[in-house]
Amino acid sequence: MTDPRVRTMLFLGLPALVVGVAAALILLVVALTANLLQRFLWQTLPPMLGASGTAWWWVLGILTLTGFAVGLIVRFFPGHAGPDPATVSLFGPPTPVGVLPGLALALILALAGGVSLGPENPVIAIIVGLTVAIGAKVMPRVPVKGWVMLAAAGTIGAMFGTPVAAALLFSEMVGGSEDKPVWDQLFAPLVAAGAGALTMAQFEEMNFSLPIQPYLHPTIPDIGIGMLVALAAVAIGMVAVWLFPIFHRAYQAIGNPLIALTVGGFVLGLLGILGGPITMFKGLGEMKSLASNAGSYSAAALAMIVVIKLIAILVSATCGFRGGRIFPLVFVGVAFGFLVHQLFPAVPPALAVACSVMGFTLVATRDGWLSLFMGAVMIPGIELLPLLCVAILPAWVALAGRAEMLIKAPPPPAPAKGT
Repeated sequence: MTDPRVRTMLFLGLPALVVGVAAALILLVVALTANLLQRFLWQTLPPMLGASGTAWWWVLGILTLTGFAVGLIVRFFPGHAGPDPATVSLFGPPTPVGVLPGLALALILALAGGVSLGPENPVIAIIVGLTVAIGAKVMPRVPVKGWVMLAAAGTIGAMFGTPVAAALLFSEMVGGSEDKPVWDQLFAPLVAAGAGALTMAQFEEMNFSLPIQPYLHPTIPDIGIGMLVALAAVAIGMVAVWLFPIFHRAYQAIGNPLIALTVGGFVLGLLGILGGPITMFKGLGEMKSLASNAGSYSAAALAMIVVIKLIAILVSATCGFRGGRIFPLVFVGVAFGFLVHQLFPAVPPALAVACSVMGFTLVATRDGWLSLFMGAVMIPGIELLPLLCVAILPAWVALAGRAEMLIKAPPPPAPAKGT
């Protein structure tokens, strides 16, 4: 107990526990509010007006109004509900507290209104912002970076229902040394992630496993097939990456975020009419519905779902809606995996889906550990994991040095000579 390393870990243990529990509770409040509003907009309200939640004019109207409502928040709330989401990765600097209410409201409206984005980026920003603001006052000895890591780890643990995802992510971010081994630095984040996951488990089961026949007998040829599927997913995902700045420039040219988001909502409504409800929302419930009824979709229908969902993600992420791109792209991976199985029935669906999800997650995050995790948790059992560890390698090489689905701010101008 007298060793400095032990004292440091124990000093952060209790704050990590509190942050992890708080992160899960905040995520639950956001998710519950969005789910209640979604149920009201798409199930309760339409019959009250003599309509159906799947009617073309209802889909178009709700998504257009969602864009208008989020546009009002972005235009008039303090801090414009945070920075342009197209320029924000999964982790960023702490968001000022005054911006967080607008960001939370914009996120809830987008999730409930059917926008093709997930909660991950804004929820992490909200929890990190609150944690840093409160933690800096309560325990000023803890650096800002420490609070950021605890808040992000707690949120990821709660979001995925396990601390494993947080451990994999942060193992890439921290560098070990003789004085500060990696596991010492991961101690507090793992406490936060574990507390977040266990708290979430008391209220909601975070089970990503799809109803797919397990993959039980790995074979050598399947390694090559898995590599090809992952590479194909990366190739399709990179088309979306190439289009990302083009979409962003088009919406930026509008100038007014209220008009840009209203137009974006209208376009999403048209896509929702064309692709149906399966191509709307963040994609978690939709991917399970797709997996349960995969046999009823033709190859052409699955191809259309992939294309429409990718366009919806591009529109949602570039016109100003607040949300993350990982979960919708995971849905695209599931749809593309079933498309591969439909075109080549000899390819086991579990293999096709896992490798496809892994490829699209790589495009979204450029994080090998998280991509392996997402590919593995989609399939019952762990027999596929060794194959995935090999199948990811060509996809990782193909993406090395490639552009990301992210708009990077231009570097500040160099100071003039003589100043």
